[in-house]
Amino acid sequence: MKFKTVLFLLLAIFLIFVSYFFIGSAPKAEEIIFGVNFSQKHSQKLVLDWKENYLALLDDLKVKDIKLLTHWDLIEPEKDIFYFDDLDWQVEEAEKRKAKILLVIGMKTGRWPECHIPGWATNLNREQQQKRILNLIETIVLRYQDSSSITTWDVENEPLFPFGECPWIDKDFLKEEINLVKSLDPKRPILISDSGEGSFWIQAAKLGDIVGTTMYRKVWFPKPGIYINYYFPPVFYWRKVQLIEKIFKKEVINVELQAEPWCPSLLYDCSLEEQQKTMDLGQFRDNIEFAKKTGLDEFYLWGSEWWYWLKENQNQPDIWKEAKGLF
Repeated sequence: MKFKTVLFLLLAIFLIFVSYFFIGSAPKAEEIIFGVNFSQKHSQKLVLDWKENYLALLDDLKVKDIKLLTHWDLIEPEKDIFYFDDLDWQVEEAEKRKAKILLVIGMKTGRWPECHIPGWATNLNREQQQKRILNLIETIVLRYQDSSSITTWDVENEPLFPFGECPWIDKDFLKEEINLVKSLDPKRPILISDSGEGSFWIQAAKLGDIVGTTMYRKVWFPKPGIYINYYFPPVFYWRKVQLIEKIFKKEVINVELQAEPWCPSLLYDCSLEEQQKTMDLGQFRDNIEFAKKTGLDEFYLWGSEWWYWLKENQNQPDIWKEAKGLF
């Protein structure tokens, strides 16, 4: 094939790609559900009373949808010694208020370092770690399968996306985890999440009953060490949703909408001035309006612990007050 012909074909493919994913607009969702992500560990890292933080979300903000992050090192701090008091409390408080929980389980469950491996398991080989993870998952599912609040099992957080301090990525093992959960609780759907900007969600759609995606607008890239704005238009997400729904017949929801800063350091080591480079009240509002234009109708905001920290520790309640209008 001649060079000009190849060049013409590549240009045509590029133009088709751009016109499909970057031009146009998504239909407006008739009704949008907003929820929050919550991590006990992250709240503690921000030197907050995590129980007060959690109750404030339920009682002050009136949140009814929670993506609740579990962490292996908190639940099984010693081998075969499980500590469920804190997670029991979170689930029970949600049940009292008829709030719905999307429960994240496994090794990689969100918040840095993403994979929350207890000290006793760090030196195990892959096969040994995976055996222990299956035991962890089975224990959690059996404990909470009768909960009236838990609606969905989120098996691992972005399990096939290479982000975080994790010892391995194993698609075959992820299938094993999913099969285990389905065998224990065939009634609840399983959600598999993937990057909103760095993936087309194909693998997540093949594996899960529901596809979860992220949505970030301003982030820090360690290499080359700069802040970057994502310039994907709202229709970029909508077109991908359409492909997943048409090809795989799977629902897509947003499980991580940026509503806190992304700093060069961990958030609790980042100055307020540096935080404001990627998130302030104006950016918070912009991200909400952007999300509304994507056509999706369910979003879990990432940053509820930080809003509470701003209000309680920095005397800056503006974002907390703004969020209050969403729920």
